[in-house]
Amino acid sequence: MNLSLVLLANLATLGRVFLTIIISIVTGWFLGYVAIKNKTFENIYISIAEVLESVPVITFFPIVLIFFVFTVGGQIGIESAVLFLVFTAVVWNIWMGIYQAFKTVPENLQEVTQNYRLGFLSKMSRLYIPFSIPRIAANLIPSFADALFYITVSEVFSVGTHVYQVFGIGTLISIYTAEGDYTDALISLGILAIFVTAIVLILREYAEYSVSRYGLDTEERSTFFRRGRPRVRYSARLNAAKSTFTKLSKYIARPPYLMKRRIETEDEEERKHHFPTRLIGTLVGSLILILIGYSIYNTVTHVPLSVWQNLISGTGYDLILIGYDYIRVAIIALVSFAISIFLGYYIATKPIADRIAVPIIQTIASFPAPAYFPLLYLATFSTISSIFGPFTSEFYVLLLGFLSTFYYIFYSFWLGIKNLPSEYWEVMKNMKLGFWTKMRKVILPATFPYIIAGMSSTINSAWGGLAIGEYWQDIINGKTLEVQHGLMKALAVADNQGNLALVGWLSLLFAIIVVIYSIVFTRRMMDLARKKYVAEEGVYAA
Repeated sequence: MNLSLVLLANLATLGRVFLTIIISIVTGWFLGYVAIKNKTFENIYISIAEVLESVPVITFFPIVLIFFVFTVGGQIGIESAVLFLVFTAVVWNIWMGIYQAFKTVPENLQEVTQNYRLGFLSKMSRLYIPFSIPRIAANLIPSFADALFYITVSEVFSVGTHVYQVFGIGTLISIYTAEGDYTDALISLGILAIFVTAIVLILREYAEYSVSRYGLDTEERSTFFRRGRPRVRYSARLNAAKSTFTKLSKYIARPPYLMKRRIETEDEEERKHHFPTRLIGTLVGSLILILIGYSIYNTVTHVPLSVWQNLISGTGYDLILIGYDYIRVAIIALVSFAISIFLGYYIATKPIADRIAVPIIQTIASFPAPAYFPLLYLATFSTISSIFGPFTSEFYVLLLGFLSTFYYIFYSFWLGIKNLPSEYWEVMKNMKLGFWTKMRKVILPATFPYIIAGMSSTINSAWGGLAIGEYWQDIINGKTLEVQHGLMKALAVADNQGNLALVGWLSLLFAIIVVIYSIVFTRRMMDLARKKYVAEEGVYAA
């Protein structure tokens, strides 16, 4: 076995992942700011982000083939295609996390930036970016895990009889498996596991640092109670005595001049600072709509009328398939939420459990499920089939979907608890609230913005697991994992047959449903979180 080749393959894959993560963060800051300042762009941005996050990577293959592989061409085109596919796996939850953070910046902090007449760059560097760091940190590990989940899809992908690949650990493992060299494949997985474990530990430490550095008065209970005695410097009463500007001093520096005639100039400054944002938002939103419209027109005109008639005639059945998959997604989301609520709270409030359990969960979640799921399927098939009978395939598909997405809501809720202002913990302790009362009165309302962001990403990312699991040919020893009905199965079958027209049509129907979902659910929940459930607002109101 060529050990240096395996190491280089790991570095190549991880390099692609972190390049796309950096691009996602930088673009997310700009797009998130424009979205909260411009309603028109916000509607377009959130709807498109929800659609693209929900649409599995497999549905991007037609775009990849037409533009990158065929138009750009050569190895550069294939490499660009792989980067684009990895980008689609990591970007959306980072963008949504940044948007959710910007959307829930306390009004007190926004008023300070207005009173100090800070410009765009000052607002971003001193308020919005620092406030978004904990949310970004919460999404780094899920994004890293999501990218690795799609390694086998991105670095080696095929449509019909054509296979495209680039150098990376996903390609190497695929080659070893195809050649029957399971020993080298397992060694490669072991080396990948070492890289994954090290990176997860580093990202976890950064998440801890981000909460302590950029959270607003967040202290774990163990920090303000030592050996049963309260530590005076962490007292909520003393914190409440601090002036608002003292609390904000670490985010916003003193201006070089004092304000004059604030009331007269406030409206003028507001118009000066916000007009470019509105203009940019409108222009960007319009450009996106124009590009989408052109793409639709170009697709419609190049597909024969007979094909369109055949596709439209099956729309009713296609909607039924979407309904089957939404039931599966609902089950995965509810199970993930229930586990996260209890496990996340316990781990976040028990320092020893936090130090032990979280790295283990994060490492397992970051390891690509498609790499080990066939072995899990082989080892448990006899037992599971004896229990679930005809629903055995459904169990495995739901399990794969759960493994691909549960960590979104878990990480968000876990970090939401750790980012809860210390004043709330003191109130709960002083009032001797029970577990269920704390959950109902404080924990769930205070972490509601985190829950909405995590649940949104959980629902949207569950489709990736379904896309792989609903029709997995030759999963191991010649067996095929498949369900009877499902949109993801229909997409996989059409893709294997090279029927790009059907793939595009099913993706379009799916996109329309997701747009409706994003408008009806996600945006409204984000607005509700901003208006009623920002924990930091309660501290300042007190």
